[in-house]
Amino acid sequence: MGKALIIGAGGVASVAVHKCVQNSEVFEEICIASRTKSKCDDLKAKLDGGKTKISTAQVDADNVDELIALINEFKPDIVMNLALPYQDLTIMDACLATKTHYMDTANYEPEDTAKFEYKWQWEYRERFEKAGITALLGSGFDPGVTGVFSAYALKHYFDEIEYIDILDCNGGDHGYPFATNFNPEINIREVSANGRYWENGEWIETKPMEIKRVYDFAEVGQKDMYLLYHEELESLAQNIPGLKRIRFFMTFGQSYLTHLKALENVGMTSIEPIEFEGKQIIPLQFLKAVLPDPASLGPRTVGKTNIGCIFQGKKDGKPVSYYVYNVCDHQECYKEVGSQAISYTTGVPAMIGAAMVLTGKWNKPGVYNVEEFDPDPFMEELNKWGLPWVENFNPVLVDDGEEAPKQQPALVR
Repeated sequence: MGKALIIGAGGVASVAVHKCVQNSEVFEEICIASRTKSKCDDLKAKLDGGKTKISTAQVDADNVDELIALINEFKPDIVMNLALPYQDLTIMDACLATKTHYMDTANYEPEDTAKFEYKWQWEYRERFEKAGITALLGSGFDPGVTGVFSAYALKHYFDEIEYIDILDCNGGDHGYPFATNFNPEINIREVSANGRYWENGEWIETKPMEIKRVYDFAEVGQKDMYLLYHEELESLAQNIPGLKRIRFFMTFGQSYLTHLKALENVGMTSIEPIEFEGKQIIPLQFLKAVLPDPASLGPRTVGKTNIGCIFQGKKDGKPVSYYVYNVCDHQECYKEVGSQAISYTTGVPAMIGAAMVLTGKWNKPGVYNVEEFDPDPFMEELNKWGLPWVENFNPVLVDDGEEAPKQQPALVR
């Protein structure tokens, strides 16, 4: 049905490539491109020989001219941006110049400051609309599936949603004293930043890890979780009408927090350049170089993730609560595609989002977040491609108590 140019060759890209090859009816041909072509060639060697034709290329995703040349040579129907968030705008520029559909899994952020905002990409709306092409933003899990969950809840179970709590639990254990489950630079920038949540039309800022809750996650157990800012809060606050509050919580173990605090105290999480032996280096980038590669964690990570959304609102004038989530097993992911669940839960929705555009189900000119489209076909594909979802119509709420009671039985879809 179509051709996809996949930019990136890390853990998420590897999962997305596996899934594109599985979905050969939609992805007839793919090109994997990265600064390090050998990584692309390794992926091709693993997966070549099926119905999906695979090629590889070297490209600097910071260089618009290189991107334009590659797009003009390969002529894809969509560019799947699975590179770094710093490169979103250069890839969008190349897509505009070549009138090619675009999708990504994370919003743009400047390399020199930890700012997580959609404003830079939303400024492309009119240009993409005039060019007649679609830019699909944030088609990972969070952001991504969490937005689809929100649109699905509003469409099927609510007249209005008043409160959303997004809960991201990783109950996996990789055995290292300290490691991150996705790009260390992005991960540490995210969790060491101030927290924020949206309430009654304004943003409320908190100190990092200032707000803690305890929650009992299905198939994982009771975990400490902390309020963070996450990019889908910005888009959902705009796109879900009547919303009064939206928050994001992520679980962390005490060992991770202790190590992170120690690294912060000695300056290793800083993104300010320092001089070392006559060279300018950024401490966080150096730290990334010495930490385990997230792509290497797959064979040693055991346990499960549980990511979902709790909604409160009204239907026919009556109060309604609804919880929808996915549980993903690290070892099962590794058996299937050679990665841990964090990469899997992002790479699968990346493939599904691209497929939505290629099949025309989510295809309209402009720049959109996932919750602005019909959620039903995406929800169906989640069940088909490895991320089945579970519904609970009587969930325990986040603020029901510091020590979380057991959940009520849920409905598996």
